[in-house]
Amino acid sequence: MTVTEEFREARDQLLRLREDYGAARQHFEWPRPEHFNFALDWFDALAASPEEGGRSALVIVESDGGSQRVTYREMAERSSRLANWLRGIGVGRGDRILLMLDNQVELWETVLASIRLGAVLLPTTTMLAPAGLTERVERGGVGWVVTNPANSAKFAEVPGGFSVIETGEEALGRAESPAGSHPHHAYAAHREASPDFLPDRPTRADETLLLYFTSGTTSRAKLVEHTHVSYPVGHLTTMYWIGLEPGDVHLNVASPGWGKHAWSNVFAPWIAGATVLIYNYARFDAAALMSTMDAEGVTSFCAPPTVWRMLIQADLAQLRNPPRKVVAAGEPLNPRVILHVQQAWGLDIRDGFGQTETTVQIANTPGQPVKVGSVGRPLPGYDVELLDEATGEVVEGPGEGEVCLVTDPRPVGLMTGYYGDPARNEEVFRDGLYCTGDVMSRDENGLYTYVGRSDDVFKASDYKISPFELESVLIEHPAVAEAAVVPSPDPIRLAVPKAYVALRAAAEPTAETAESILAHCREKLPPYARVRRLEFWDLPKTVSGKIRRVELRAREAELHGEAGGGADAAGGGSAAGDGGSAQEGRGGGATAGEFADTGFPGLRG
Repeated sequence: MTVTEEFREARDQLLRLREDYGAARQHFEWPRPEHFNFALDWFDALAASPEEGGRSALVIVESDGGSQRVTYREMAERSSRLANWLRGIGVGRGDRILLMLDNQVELWETVLASIRLGAVLLPTTTMLAPAGLTERVERGGVGWVVTNPANSAKFAEVPGGFSVIETGEEALGRAESPAGSHPHHAYAAHREASPDFLPDRPTRADETLLLYFTSGTTSRAKLVEHTHVSYPVGHLTTMYWIGLEPGDVHLNVASPGWGKHAWSNVFAPWIAGATVLIYNYARFDAAALMSTMDAEGVTSFCAPPTVWRMLIQADLAQLRNPPRKVVAAGEPLNPRVILHVQQAWGLDIRDGFGQTETTVQIANTPGQPVKVGSVGRPLPGYDVELLDEATGEVVEGPGEGEVCLVTDPRPVGLMTGYYGDPARNEEVFRDGLYCTGDVMSRDENGLYTYVGRSDDVFKASDYKISPFELESVLIEHPAVAEAAVVPSPDPIRLAVPKAYVALRAAAEPTAETAESILAHCREKLPPYARVRRLEFWDLPKTVSGKIRRVELRAREAELHGEAGGGADAAGGGSAAGDGGSAQEGRGGGATAGEFADTGFPGLRG
């Protein structure tokens, strides 16, 4: 049996058993090929199929009504041309490519071309400034950057011996690179390359394919390493959770540069032979989104709870043909949202849980009853244990503990580890388990409910936020002596970062000081990670001098209520990850002494 046939057999088994959870758990086994290349061994097989080759692999719809449509056959040819051209300018197997693009066709072409070559991708959000890019280039050993004209100039301030490949027609005629002294190449030149690609050798399954930066807790960002099977094969579980089938039109709201984008905008739908639909908008408009879903015949929809909370503020009946499958991931879902969608569309939003480090581990799968608030049960191929946080012992039956994955046998969808960080790998891989750092409870029916992180990392608008990273920026300000960042409940975003700040002796706790600190944060932090609320406060500490964030979290719950509790009253706002400004303190206004970053000069407080 070829690797293509082995992969298809595993996929088709999950398709047949998509509503029979028990049978899927019992019979599914991960394909474990010695060699595998998703582009050559799977995508090209779909492209060569008379039935599937002419199907749209990617559709991108713009807010002005324009669109681009690329079939599986066309995408295979385009990415082969690009792979040949990249090889011609010097990109080789194992070379590190920082991929910093918006939702544009070139992103998907580059992903497939890099897989063909055996190059290593570092997907990166376009919201990063030169300081954040410098860390990624240095730690990731980046030799190549693929970016667009809007972001190319940022690399002039980034040191390193890398070359910049710039998309856009204007790059063809430009003699000098906007990226300063870095060698410059025009992406559009690849169109003249041959469409016939031959690999230099078979791709080993354990070769590195992806490196993702994700938030740490008390140190710099973690660098997650994935192979040519851990995401491309591992996302069989993501396909199963969503319920994707050949011919589906799948719309997933996620920003490029993050793991969830690869989950549901690349691997899961292309494993299924479905169409990836992208709707590009500058600002969230529920009516426009639903109109696009109707026009494009969306059958499957995935969005973070932030978007769901905004969507239910509109009349969901505007969508004449609701999708058959609706899912959410990234944050806990508010029961009110679930009920609203049930009443309007007659569908259950099915929660799922995974990490950048894994594919979907635990989820509510098609055809199974949904318990409101639960993220479901372990997926085929994953065995889960709960470890009691106090004793470190395995929790038997109902109870609460840290979610850990059994690693013997090792789930294919689990990362290799944290790149270049043996100490952290030793911490999370122990006693035959991978310990996720996420705490859940399990009921008598084996259903899991998310409780929280065992560390201080939290989610805001579906982005993972590390207090350490924000606090490190805050204390660079000359007025700040100490700072503690905690999640502050928000009706739309679930939470926003709030800073409790202790000032130096010479600084005054005034609106002017607050504005100066928040402006400093706007300059130093990407939009998704900016401090949105700030309060001057004497920080509570333990006897040993550690800040008691638990007290600050409790105070935020008292001031602003439970996250998502006021969704119906929270008008306006922008979608997750849009990087726009937003007036905070909607749920009752900013408290005395609290200042909100509106993104504009002046503050409320």
